[in-house]
Amino acid sequence: MMYPFLTLDDEAEIVHSEMKPDGQVKVYVEKPDEKDCFHHATCWLPTYRWEEVFGFSPNELERYEEVIRSTAHLILQFFKAQGKAELCSI
Repeated sequence: MMYPFLTLDDEAEIVHSEMKPDGQVKVYVEKPDEKDCFHHATCWLPTYRWEEVFGFSPNELERYEEVIRSTAHLILQFFKAQGKAELCSI
């Protein structure tokens, strides 16, 4: 499942997955494009490894990584808090 996270001023949307058993979180960036329909890329936390990049320039990816790096702690805290809440509800 993917969770909405941010919509940027250039209409790019950032969503993220749940935390995988290995501690990774998939962060997906998608932006509408008139010619190609959508540009998209996947960034894996906590390593910031990019894959499946389509349509984004190196400058755009740099900007998105900057946004992701500056907010990754919020994504990771969400899952830590969620795990604690589940433990408390047992």
